[in-house]
Amino acid sequence: MHQLQAPGRAVRAMAEWAKHLGGIKGVVLDISGVLYDGGGEGGGVPIPGSIEAVEKIKASGLKLRFCTNETQATRGKFVAKLQRLGFNILVNEVTAPAPAACRILKERNLRPHLLVHDDLVPEFDQLDKANPNCVVIGDAADNLSYKNLNEAFRVLIGLENPILISLGRGRYYKETDGLKLDVGVYMKALEYACDVQAEVVGKPSKMFFQSALAEMEVEPQQAIMIGDDIVNDVGGAQQCGMRALQVRTGKYRPCDEQHPEVKADGYVNNLAEAVDIIVKQLHK
Repeated sequence: MHQLQAPGRAVRAMAEWAKHLGGIKGVVLDISGVLYDGGGEGGGVPIPGSIEAVEKIKASGLKLRFCTNETQATRGKFVAKLQRLGFNILVNEVTAPAPAACRILKERNLRPHLLVHDDLVPEFDQLDKANPNCVVIGDAADNLSYKNLNEAFRVLIGLENPILISLGRGRYYKETDGLKLDVGVYMKALEYACDVQAEVVGKPSKMFFQSALAEMEVEPQQAIMIGDDIVNDVGGAQQCGMRALQVRTGKYRPCDEQHPEVKADGYVNNLAEAVDIIVKQLHK
């Protein structure tokens, strides 16, 4: 269980970040670890209060965007799962790495060798994949075998100008049965083996956050990010000029609050608490 702050200290810290919410017009939400914990027979379990929190944001008049590094399913399938779990969410409200990567690949005439989850492959159907001149890696779960990593390595090492595109760079994430290694671990292995630096599409990429802001038509200083990852959610958003809160759900660990490089604008126990405070400030 996560260790929660003592009520008095938490309220003081909350009051402090709540004072700086003036001018907020848009909210960007991470999904896994904020709305729900993935895994299990139903594909996941909503975090208590999160379904209602999404409804509250939508009713408040604030603009809302969901920003995820999810790469184990197409955006359509992922959203359908969230709808089954009870969330009021539409495909066109979600910024995800695979569609963004497809745009980059088309613009640069790149033919990808895919090391991605089987359920994500349809996102790349419109691309030429013959004679690949780059590698795209995502959270491929069981597809991240030695055999498949080695095949991706051989493609990269055989290119005169190797290009590695990674759909996120997370270290781990949380599902109902515990923590799982994320794509960043395998990305680093290919970087090291091929002496190449990956191009990250997804959080914490500045371009990824800018894309979400453009969809909402708000400036960075008018938006607040809520996530469970101190580096990719909080740090990425802050580098883009946004404010950012970390929830004490999902992959959160108490040591995140003493991170040597990234400090959230505020820490909250869950999404419901964050949204209550943000909406109250709107009406002051």
